[in-house]
Order: sequence, then structure tokens, then C-alpha cells
Amino acid sequence: WGSCSRARERARRKAVWPSQGTDVVIVKNGRRICGTGGCLANAPLHQNKSYFEFKIQSTGIWGIGVATQKANLNQIPLGRDVHSLVMRNDGALYYNNEEKNRLPANNLPQEGDVVGITYDHVELNVYLNGKNMHCPASGIRGTVYPVVYVDDSAILDCQFSEFYHTPPPGFEKILFEQQIF
Repeated sequence: WGSCSRARERARRKAVWPSQGTDVVIVKNGRRICGTGGCLANAPLHQNKSYFEFKIQSTGIWGIGVATQKANLNQIPLGRDVHSLVMRNDGALYYNNEEKNRLPANNLPQEGDVVGITYDHVELNVYLNGKNMHCPASGIRGTVYPVVYVDDSAILDCQFSEFYHTPPPGFEKILFEQQIF
């Protein structure tokens, strides 16, 4: 039975994070990301207003946001080219190697905090523990997916449903593909 449950666990992880860097470790039914590198979720953000969250279990180097399938998940930090728009652990929002905005210095995410991301096909916004940080960023074009990267002992848990905080009005969970087998 052990190998069957390990195979099911691998299938669940791949269902949520089919694209990932070579040194990324995904555990807890595909919800916890650690190691080094990035992961791209399997669901593009097709609906008009999407919301998802990450809980910081352990600090380090990390980033969360949106990216296209062309993002290099082995080259971190993300946000260095036109294929990703991310908020980095220092509170800076980067796209195409340009700082687009920054969280207030007294509101940087810490261990135990929940970072919410809204995306409406124009603007990405950041919420810290349910509070809008009012630091929008934009620029990325095309079909995008939720993305996360970790390094230097960072551990992040993703929430694509059953959120810690209520999504802002009009925003909803990501509609994920369901695998048949």
C-alpha cells in the first residue's frame, strides 16, 4: 500500500503544480512548497477576478504572484523578465526587472502571516492578513498562472480554496482542472 499512497501523493502534487523548478520540494498534498526554485500552478487565471493565498510557514527568500508558462522556474528571484510579476519577500513587486511598487516598510510579511493575491487581468494587488496593502502592480500580458518561488529555508503553504481570509468583493477562488485518473 505504501507505494500506492506515494504515487497518489505525487499525482496530487502534479495536479496543482505541474511545472516546477528542479530543486523544489512539494509536500502536504501539493500545498507546501520548500527547497529552491519556483512552481507554476496548473490553472490559468481565466476568470475575471481571481484570489489565492500563501501562508508563510518559515521565512527566507520567496516570492508570489503570477507568471506565464515561459517563466524560468529555476532562475530566482522571479520578476526579472516579462514572464512573471511577483511580490518578493522584501515587499517589492517586480516585473521585467523593474520595481513596480512596494509594501509599506512597517507591513512586511513575517512568519505566520497570510499573503493574499488578487488579479483581474490588469492589476495584481496584495493583501496582508486580510488587509489591502494598496500597492497595485501591472504589466504582465497573456495567459498567467499563480506562481511561487522559495529559497534559503523559506516554506510557504498555498490556499486556492478554504481561505484564511474572505476574498475581496467580486474576487473568487481559481477554477482548477480536475484530472480523470
